[in-house]
Amino acid sequence: MLNTQIKNLTEVNLVDQLGLIKAEIAQLQEQEKALKEQLIALGDGKHSGNLYDATVSPTSRDTLDMEAVRAKLSPQFIRAHTSTTHFSTIRVTARKGN
Repeated sequence: MLNTQIKNLTEVNLVDQLGLIKAEIAQLQEQEKALKEQLIALGDGKHSGNLYDATVSPTSRDTLDMEAVRAKLSPQFIRAHTSTTHFSTIRVTARKGN
């Protein structure tokens, strides 16, 4: 019984650590987004700070419309060219009342 309680405390501790880190990362990502928007507003080119340089460059990205592709290709073709990757996911949610 004691071993189970210790294991549960360790798991909870790990869960809480992960939850706290994910919350910090979310806040940092918001700050990063705001700073990037400000840099982009300064215009293209090199911008220098005291410790780092940043370069704003115009870019483009091509996106494949997979819905249109699936409509034109046969299910057999899609299956033949589809690969499956197995992995684990972890979803962390804040507990109510804490």
